[in-house]
Amino acid sequence: MSTSRRHFLAGLAGLGLAGCQGSQAVARRTPAKPANSPAKDSNSEIRQVSATGRDLYFARLETTKGDVLIEVHPEWAPRGAKRFRELIEAGFYDGCKFFRVLDGFMAQVGMNGDPAVNSQWDKKKLRDDPVIQSNKPGFVTFATSGKDSRTTQFFINTGDNSQLDSQGFSPFGKVIEGQDVVTSFCSRYGEQPDQDRIRRTGNEYLEREFPQLDAIVRATIES
Repeated sequence: MSTSRRHFLAGLAGLGLAGCQGSQAVARRTPAKPANSPAKDSNSEIRQVSATGRDLYFARLETTKGDVLIEVHPEWAPRGAKRFRELIEAGFYDGCKFFRVLDGFMAQVGMNGDPAVNSQWDKKKLRDDPVIQSNKPGFVTFATSGKDSRTTQFFINTGDNSQLDSQGFSPFGKVIEGQDVVTSFCSRYGEQPDQDRIRRTGNEYLEREFPQLDAIVRATIES
């Protein structure tokens, strides 16, 4: 196991991918078994959203290193796909830093540079989606710190992270253009950026102490 992956797994219980109080984790939890099969649960959830929300859509991330195009599949993770679209349409991701990048593992983003904005969305936790796709390179997944805890943070897998599947990490989309951009994001800071400090002071803290971090300049939905 690589050093970066070992560090990632060791710190996931307290550092996470979703946006709870403090940190969000990416491993070491056993998800509760869904009452229905994944397919039934997923289809039931899809029927609860609007017709538009059921359709595959594309999300473009204009970043400081280039564009990343994500193909989003509501049938994979309906709650996650719906939330991702809501956040993009609200402009939440504009200016967000990729504050946690581990070579060969993942690139994590999704804490708004304005603490007040971030706080509003931190309260809107999502129920879990069933895991239908695997966390392979290029697949996009919301971070989580435990059962039903997803909010705004997501990560793009840059390695084969299928070990996360059994821990409840449910991909909702995949990169179809720009995975080379993702693997070029600044990783020199590793896990140094502190989520609690980001939560308190936003991009002011990140730009002062980690000036080379890459960011989403603008996120948009494409037909």
